[in-house]
Amino acid sequence: MGRQLRSLLSQQFQVIGLVQDGASLVQAAQSMLPDVVVTDIAMPEMNGLEAARRLRLQRPVLGVVFITVHAEPQMVTQAMGLGACSYVLKSDAGDDLLPAVAAALKGESFVSRSLRGPRKG
Repeated sequence: MGRQLRSLLSQQFQVIGLVQDGASLVQAAQSMLPDVVVTDIAMPEMNGLEAARRLRLQRPVLGVVFITVHAEPQMVTQAMGLGACSYVLKSDAGDDLLPAVAAALKGESFVSRSLRGPRKG
């Protein structure tokens, strides 16, 4: 997570740790027991999807926020298949990251505005 994202998150939330890879994310979340993890999908050793899957098996109530450059519909579907989570494109983080974390804290899903498509009606 870059300095800008950490700064944005720390405006409303307590940021308790940073990791560099998926295996470290799993270990840190198991010991720190955060309410929400914010993770990239593309990470070394274990991707964010697999890390989130493993963590959710142990703690189904864990809030998960994916922040990524991957806008492909199949990637969004795969992430949402893990249960209620948030999916934020890095390009939308300035507007969408804080509401995404808030949704994750409530056990709700959130998807970046640019991925939602045009509204009907």
